[in-house]
Amino acid sequence: MAKRIGKILLGIFAAFLVLIVGYVAYMQIQYYRIDDFTKLATENPQTEQVQKGKAYRIMTYNIGFGAYSADYSFFMDTGEMLDGTKTVGKHARALSEKAERENTEGSLNLVKSQEADFIFTQEVDEKADRSYQVNQREIFQKGLSGYGSVFANNFHSAYLFYPFLEPHGAVQAGMLTFSKYQILENTRRQFPVSDAFITKFTDLDRCFLVSRLPVDGGKELVLIQVHLSAYDKGGLIRAEQLALLNEVLAREREQGNYVIAGGDFNHDIAESIESFPSGQKTPEWVYQLDSDDLADGYRFAKAENAAEIPTCRGADIPYEKDVTYTVVVDGFIVSDNIEAKAENIDGGFLYSDHNPVVMEFTLL
Repeated sequence: MAKRIGKILLGIFAAFLVLIVGYVAYMQIQYYRIDDFTKLATENPQTEQVQKGKAYRIMTYNIGFGAYSADYSFFMDTGEMLDGTKTVGKHARALSEKAERENTEGSLNLVKSQEADFIFTQEVDEKADRSYQVNQREIFQKGLSGYGSVFANNFHSAYLFYPFLEPHGAVQAGMLTFSKYQILENTRRQFPVSDAFITKFTDLDRCFLVSRLPVDGGKELVLIQVHLSAYDKGGLIRAEQLALLNEVLAREREQGNYVIAGGDFNHDIAESIESFPSGQKTPEWVYQLDSDDLADGYRFAKAENAAEIPTCRGADIPYEKDVTYTVVVDGFIVSDNIEAKAENIDGGFLYSDHNPVVMEFTLL
């Protein structure tokens, strides 16, 4: 009897081991990184050209794949309350398909209300289990039908069977750049990313999207949408990413182009680490960047209301004003031949764990 039980247990263990090895092999076979310098087409291309001396509006907004209503927390986020209580997020997917659609439409309406000429959006799901297969890319492109758009995939993962009771699933997601003006060319540039065994399967395929727009007089307006790494202990990968971005910024300035780089920097870009009331300690992932960290001739266009309105909340707990940790990580870098004035928009974190940022600018 004991031998029979032992054989059964051994068989169960062997089956489990085969399952694990098979799953790891599946993840490895499915794993890939998109090539650097990948050219991307503009959908619904526009024809009007950008002009010097004219005022324009640009917006950036991380829509958080439609999951982050105020009552949402994310399983990968951790934190600590001021009293030392450890916190960890709960969910790997949106709360429901209904909530997913409501948040996506809410974010779209918030974007449309700002009447921007150019729009950067991050964490836009195209086909993902975490968002119940709701195609946010299609919804935004249809809702912003008067714009040309380009999509850069920066998250393509095989089915992640974790957490076990609510698997994150497979994901195809990325960044969308919208423009009411003519785009000559789009190039997806690959950021350095971690190749650690587990991290490479779960982290984004980080990139930045470079879009070139003709300007009267022969120069170009170069729009660069970015989404830098957040989960990087020691900041080594983020330092490499910033170095590459600065290399590109410097090259464009040497050519006399107008440059705006914007998006989710996942760094404090407004000296806001301790600006807002909070019942939580400052998270480990919050690093500070300022204009001194940028290539010569560039600056962060700090929002005039950056001390009053944060752009990102911690997602380790549901959002509660003055309790959940908040900081400014979204915004724009501008070259010194651009006059710019930015404003953080108070969206109340109703549809995303981010608030939008809008910037008015003029090419000098």
